[in-house]
Order: sequence, then structure tokens, then C-alpha cells
Amino acid sequence: MTDEELVEASRSGGGSSQAFDELVSRHQGRIMANCRYISKSPNDAEDLAQEVFVKAFFALPRFEARSSFKTWLQRIKINHCLNHLDKKRGKVFVDAEEPGLAAVDEMRVQPRAERDLKSIEDRERIEIILDDLSEALRVPLVLREVDGLSYQEIADHLEISLSAAKMRIKRAREAFRNDWEQLEREARYAGYEAESANALEEEKSA
Repeated sequence: MTDEELVEASRSGGGSSQAFDELVSRHQGRIMANCRYISKSPNDAEDLAQEVFVKAFFALPRFEARSSFKTWLQRIKINHCLNHLDKKRGKVFVDAEEPGLAAVDEMRVQPRAERDLKSIEDRERIEIILDDLSEALRVPLVLREVDGLSYQEIADHLEISLSAAKMRIKRAREAFRNDWEQLEREARYAGYEAESANALEEEKSA
């Protein structure tokens, strides 16, 4: 069944729980990873992801399929995580689960960063770098590279100017690239040291 067929089954009554469980199973890995990147907190990511699906479940009657379920769910996740950050900064919380969510135009959701995570080592390296970035750089970078939002959508979400959004993403990409290259150099150096140590052990054993 497609996501949209599962949504209809979830709203129909009989078997609704099983249908929604299937939607959760399909999308929970991506949603949890995105929550982790935005929140910078492995401890919060699981709770945030669960809260996103709870919001989505109760908002299903308002889902009008003007965009894909994946896009609609992604929008709920973005708003929920940004609200979480606002709460942590001591700002007044405003519920983002408004009826208009279902009417949002199709967004360009291309989880490039997740797709490019080829190994556990790469994933850990990405998390280290993102955690090292300030929130002002980390959040717009994740919204752009993971969620696939346009610069204007990012500016609207963060309530900043378009030029500020572009500048933050440019600076974030530069910082990310520099940190990535530094970690690669450190990993190569550690590898050389390990090879040298192994070679010395072999010579001693000979």
C-alpha cells in the first residue's frame, strides 16, 4: 500500500492502528535522524520523533493530500523541532500544528545527507561536526541539506531575511567542509600510527 492508502486506512476506523503503525515503521528512521540533527541531542531525538507521530496521528483528518504524506510529515517534524529549540531558549511556545499544515505546497524533500551516510563511521563524523556548529549555522544547514527546503522556506521558518539564510548556509557549509577535512586528516594520521605500531610489533615478534 502507498502512504496515502495507509492514511485512508488509518482514518477509516477498522484496522486504523495497524495502518498507522506501518506509516510509523516506514518513516521513523528518517524522522528520528532529522530530529537528532536539528536538536543536537540524542536523548531528545527519540521523544521528539514520537511526539511528531502523535501530532501527525491526530492531524490525519486534516490531511488533504495536496502534498505527499512524507512532505506533510516532514513539515510537522520541522515545526516541532524548531519549537523545541525555542522552548530551550526560553521563548514562548506556540503550537505549530495548525490546520494549514495540510495545505502546504509540495516541498523539495531530498534527504541527501542521509542518503550519503555510507557507514557508521561517516554518520558519527557528521554528528560530531553538526554538534560542533552553532545553532545559527546547524539548523539552516540541516533544513537545506537534509530536509531539502528552499532558501526562502528556511528564511520563513527561522524568521530571518533571505540574504541572512543564504549567508548562514554558506558559512555552515564552509565550516562543515573544514571540519570534515580536519577529521579525515586526523583519521589518516591515526591510521598511519596504527600501521606503524603493528609493524613494530611484527618486527619484535619475528
